[in-house]
Parts: sequence; structure tokens; C-alpha cells
Amino acid sequence: QVMMVESGGGSAQAGGSLSLSCEIHADSVYTQWNACLGWFRQAPGKEREPVATIYTSGTTTYADSVKGRFTISKDTTGTTVALLMNRLEPEDTAMYYCAADFFVSFCRFEPSAFAHWGQGTRVTVSS
Repeated sequence: QVMMVESGGGSAQAGGSLSLSCEIHADSVYTQWNACLGWFRQAPGKEREPVATIYTSGTTTYADSVKGRFTISKDTTGTTVALLMNRLEPEDTAMYYCAADFFVSFCRFEPSAFAHWGQGTRVTVSS
């Protein structure tokens, strides 16, 4: 059984920073090998979109809209994944979700590839 719990988020002014964290509760056989962890977001009236992913090896992928502003990271055990968001823009306002895909050889940058999801945490950026 896998459970993912997000924390962080909240409100910020444009240009500010927020950080998100996600704890992954699962047997170590899931988290330490061949796992892809990711952050996704969904704005009102829009489809869920990928923000950033990180593979067990540390390889990262970012959406063009957040490159240079957001940083995804994970701990060595693979049980915590974080998203540091700098230079926030009003367009970053959305519900943010962490997700995990286990026993994979690479990350796929699409929501349908991820089987395990957190409950979501809201990020609001005002101009």
C-alpha cells in the first residue's frame, strides 16, 4: 500500500517563493528502486499538467513554464519529494499534486503514467 501526503503551499505575491513537500509512505522496495516522483498541477477549468519529475537516479524534467524557477528534489531514501517554487507568477495558481510511479526504467512526463497520488495542496499567487 502506498500513501502520499503533501504539505506546504498557501498564498504568495508574484515574485515570491513557496515550497511543497510530499511524504511517501510505502514499503522500501517501492521507494528505493526505479521510482519516478513528480509534481503536477491543475488550475480551475484546466486539465492536470506535469510540473516536474525526478527519477531514482536524480534525473529531472521540468515543464517549460517553470524551468529556471522551480526545483524538484528528493531525499536519498526516495520517501520525500519537494518542490521549491521561486519567482512565482499568477499563472502558477493551481492545486498541486505529488505523484509516484514505481518499478519503471524512466519517467514519463504525463499524469496517466502515475498510479499513486497525494490529496493535493493549493497554491495561490496574487499579482
